[in-house]
Amino acid sequence: MKSDQKFLYRLLCSIILTVIAAGSFYYAWNCFIQVKLSPDTLIGHDILIIVMSVYAFVFCLSFLKMRGFSIGADRKINTVASQVIALLTTDIIEIMVMMAVIRRSDSFGLIISDILILFLVQSVIIPLVSVIMIEIYRKVFPPLSLVEIYGNDKNDIYIKMGNVRYKYFIDERLHYQSENVKEAISEHDAVLISDVPVSERDRLLQYCFDIGKRVYFTPEIADIIVKYTEELKLFDTPLYLSRNDGISKTELFIKRLFDLVFSSIGLAVLSPVFLIVALAIKLEDGGPVFFRQERCTIGGRRFMIIKFRSMIVGAEKDGRPHPAGKHDDRITKVGRIIRTIHVDELPQIINIIKGDMSIVGPRPERVEHVLKYTAELPEFTLRNKVKSGLTGYAQVYGKYNTTALDKLKLDLAYITNYSLLLDLKIIIETVKILFRKENSEGFTEEKAAEIHDADINGSAGNK
Repeated sequence: MKSDQKFLYRLLCSIILTVIAAGSFYYAWNCFIQVKLSPDTLIGHDILIIVMSVYAFVFCLSFLKMRGFSIGADRKINTVASQVIALLTTDIIEIMVMMAVIRRSDSFGLIISDILILFLVQSVIIPLVSVIMIEIYRKVFPPLSLVEIYGNDKNDIYIKMGNVRYKYFIDERLHYQSENVKEAISEHDAVLISDVPVSERDRLLQYCFDIGKRVYFTPEIADIIVKYTEELKLFDTPLYLSRNDGISKTELFIKRLFDLVFSSIGLAVLSPVFLIVALAIKLEDGGPVFFRQERCTIGGRRFMIIKFRSMIVGAEKDGRPHPAGKHDDRITKVGRIIRTIHVDELPQIINIIKGDMSIVGPRPERVEHVLKYTAELPEFTLRNKVKSGLTGYAQVYGKYNTTALDKLKLDLAYITNYSLLLDLKIIIETVKILFRKENSEGFTEEKAAEIHDADINGSAGNK
């Protein structure tokens, strides 16, 4: 019942937002654009209705694709960022439509400037209205009450879900072998099945399906591979095909061309930023501007990654990894700023042009970390089936301190579901999360020390 009510509320919100967008376009056209056009470039009422219909259609499509209509489902900042990007997409397409309709080059500048003003106004009004809608949603629809059914392997998924307070409230946790599991499931809105043995997980999933209970569960690596299989309809029994042949040669060519074109454009456009950051780093302590470090890419091949230096000179004098903690005093003043907005990663555009990296792909890990993670999790090498990237699934949906297993799962989801459209989606999502605080957090001091100590012990054992 709640699901139906949420759907109706979001549908109503979507209609209101569409009316606001289309209405603002109509108002801008009648009051600003049309009165400035010469008589021979004016368009009739019937054609205007068609243009407005196209505008409303593109607006709805963009908002659906960018999750701009997901009122209450995502963080406010994510929803607002999605809406601004979707509005920009809609207005750019509308500019092209208007140019095609009017066909007067001397009017193009007017159309572009006025639609740009419209975009700026919409980018204020629509997010403001949406924030009000989200607040109403959260008051009308309280967070779901969840029971976590956990296994013997420990993870912190219940903490992560519990931190999303506007959506989830985990008020009970039970081991999967507890006697009252079924009773607890029936008493809550939904169930979180966390790292339970596969056979027991399947039994719980079937029970929840039988009673119509919503389920969240953590996938195994095999689940991710199976998810992106194709169904064959050759026999009288379901049969699924998992090709496991990676990205095709044609896709690799297109991906490489995409990387070269956009990284070259990015390097040219961002050159002023490079200059400003380089000067700031040099003026602060006189040390080198760039920091180079050995990382792993496709097939385990090693290369030197290039970044803006964000830590003091000699931050790792002993040659061993010292992951940055949340309050690491080795991070410089300039470094703290550029790390927060991820500007320190920009020089990797050079790595992309050289062919060491791609724009989108699994993040390249340090050699020491790859050895450590692989020793604990042999499947970690599966992420090396594609070239490492400047951004990726794990960067968009994870955090700096996301665990190795969770990174692997996210990267496998990308590898098994690759497409150029997916790359574009990840790039857009990356823009949306650039200023999200938790994505730039370092490891906790305890976790940083743990990785450092593990590397020392591992190195000692190899001598």
